[in-house]
Amino acid sequence: MGVWVFLVVNVVVVLGMFAAAGPAKNALGTVGRLLGLLLALALALQLLLVSRLPILDVGFGMDRLTTWHRWTGQAVFWLALAHPAFVLLGFARLDGISFLGETVNLAKQVPVLLGMIAVLLIVVVVGLSVRIVRRRLSYEAWHAVHLLVYAIVVLGMLHQVYEGSAFQVNLFTRVYWWGLWAFVLGSLLVYRVVVPLVRNNRHRLRVAAVVAESADVVSVHVTGRDLEKLRARAGQFFLWRFPGHNPWWQVNPFSLSAAPNGRSLRLTAKGVGATSAGLRDLPIGAKVFAEGPYGAFTTVHRSRDASLLIAGGIGVTPIRALLEDRGLTGHVVILYRVRDPRDAVLLGELRNLAELRRASLHVLSGRSGAGNPPFRPFAPERLMEMVPDVTARDVYVCGPEPMTDAVLASLRALRVPSRQIHAERFRLAA
Repeated sequence: MGVWVFLVVNVVVVLGMFAAAGPAKNALGTVGRLLGLLLALALALQLLLVSRLPILDVGFGMDRLTTWHRWTGQAVFWLALAHPAFVLLGFARLDGISFLGETVNLAKQVPVLLGMIAVLLIVVVVGLSVRIVRRRLSYEAWHAVHLLVYAIVVLGMLHQVYEGSAFQVNLFTRVYWWGLWAFVLGSLLVYRVVVPLVRNNRHRLRVAAVVAESADVVSVHVTGRDLEKLRARAGQFFLWRFPGHNPWWQVNPFSLSAAPNGRSLRLTAKGVGATSAGLRDLPIGAKVFAEGPYGAFTTVHRSRDASLLIAGGIGVTPIRALLEDRGLTGHVVILYRVRDPRDAVLLGELRNLAELRRASLHVLSGRSGAGNPPFRPFAPERLMEMVPDVTARDVYVCGPEPMTDAVLASLRALRVPSRQIHAERFRLAA
């Protein structure tokens, strides 16, 4: 509720600023000015979503923030195209020249040229984030492309300083506008730069052991100083860098695969990218730089005593950590989805923990859609058969997006209250 209030208040203020500034020299220019204000606001909100602000991260979780990030990114994209289009059309009509001619004419002004470059970079970033393109990029390449966002911010701010007029109307508009941007950039600087640097200097993380869990899955054990002060929880993840082993810009989000004990952290990853595939070659004692902990996929948001944990593939890592968490009380059922039983990573640990907790563990293997009738492990009727009291449990789901979507659809069909559903899709706002 607070998020929507914040959004509505800012939109109303921006509309008030637009009205106070008065119209431009023609209707096209007036629309362009409004779109520019909304673009700047959308960009500020986008940065806030990726700032790792604790109240957002803990309150809503990375999965929901990533969804909002995608929606806001689409708004930024269309506004970034529409704003200059209307402004250029307006000036072209005033000057009596073509759209292309006006574009060349205004590009001779440095502040306008900076804005144009920012728009081009936005098109590049959003274009490479489209799902069909994103699937062809490694996570490392996608993350590197998103570093262009910082260049967009710098160019956009310079463009606003020299070309903005609506927020220069009076003292209130100036204080509001630059106060908003100071809050956004301050949050970004503090939680994306200062806090990680301070924490890593304090904890001095190092690789303590590297364990091959299977042919393509490896666990890395990390130790350091005063790890209990990290206040990490089972189900959370860190952004991991390994200086000296990988370039600084190569960073990956890996969940903790064991509940934090104040002495060590463990991540478990499947070798699908350059960083994750190279984890097995990490030398003992290698330096580790970690940002986090992040995520709300924890027992903090539980509303029922009993729980259902559903994992798919390498999505078992936070599920395995949750199973070890003392905050998970009551009866627990675990559903572990793999195509082949041999792909069930950490299965031995799951069985041991399930036995200690007197929990029920089911490994669901086989190809979806195979057989007659087709094998649908997470169909509503199948879930009810395995977990008859599913509507009375908190449900934690982590795995590939298609599996997670299927599970969530079945939970909705079974009318499991949304407050009892906690999902992690392995999506990240870079």
